[in-house]
Amino acid sequence: MNIGNMMKITGAWNTFKNNHPKFPAFCQAVSRKGIREGSIIEIAVTTPEGEKIETNLKVKESDLDLLKQLSE
Repeated sequence: MNIGNMMKITGAWNTFKNNHPKFPAFCQAVSRKGIREGSIIEIAVTTPEGEKIETNLKVKESDLDLLKQLSE
C-alpha cells in the first residue's frame, strides 16, 4: 500500500472514531477477551425506516486465521 492510501485510510479511521467513540473501546474489549472458536458474532442493522436485518455466525478456526491475517 502506498503512503497516500495509508494516509487516506488513517484519516477515514480518525473520522470514524470521532463519529463513533464507543466502537474502538468495544474492539479493545473484544480483543482483550479474545474471539475463540465457538464464539458467536451477532450483527444487526436497522434501516432509517426501522427495518431490522440480523444475522449471526459461529466462529470457526478458519475464521480466526483470516482475522489474524487481517490484523497483521
